[in-house]
Amino acid sequence: MIDAGAIQAVATLGEDPRRRLYTFARAARRPVSRDEAAEAVGISRKLAAFHLDKLVDAGLLRPSGAAGVRRVGRPRKVYEPADAVVQVSIPARRHEVLAEILAQAVVDEGAHGSAKAAASRAAYERGLTAGVDVRERVRPGRIGAERALALTQEVLSQYGFEPDGCEVGCIRLRNCPFHPLAQKMPELVCQLNLAFMQGLIEGLQASKVDAVLAPTAGECCVELRGRG
Repeated sequence: MIDAGAIQAVATLGEDPRRRLYTFARAARRPVSRDEAAEAVGISRKLAAFHLDKLVDAGLLRPSGAAGVRRVGRPRKVYEPADAVVQVSIPARRHEVLAEILAQAVVDEGAHGSAKAAASRAAYERGLTAGVDVRERVRPGRIGAERALALTQEVLSQYGFEPDGCEVGCIRLRNCPFHPLAQKMPELVCQLNLAFMQGLIEGLQASKVDAVLAPTAGECCVELRGRG
């Protein structure tokens, strides 16, 4: 699943003047005015103002509090880069999630006896938290296999697993968001994926759904199956 904000940001930078204005604002390392930006990229001040405001709308720039010299009684409008991080990957990659899991494993290794066990626990707790969050938001009460699979599909779409419920009572995961590490260390990544799914199921209190290893070339190694 690609974030709509990322799509807007990429589309905004698709126009050459905006891309050059954004590059100039980042390189300046300080708030820049419309006049400075216009001169830097060789366009009119009015056109620069238009494109700078579009960059603000996309979340790439923000108006700065450093007002500077006044123009006819009004503070001069200046801009600086926003804190936004834009990443677009097709298919989805969630390297930051894997990094957080592995970092937590380093911290907790002593409590679990090995880094691998600590990583599995960290992945499980990540999934558990995601499942609990969904229950608190949806408040589904007791859920059967069909409802549970629908809720897991929603969560897994957000994480980029590309869940496919093409078979009744079963969800295949068509993408591994932790690729390409999965190619180099498939046993580790598959175990982390399985632990994450098990935590998600536990958090949802979906007792009629099982996460099982079912490796398929080019897809995630885990499959979710409803019981009954």
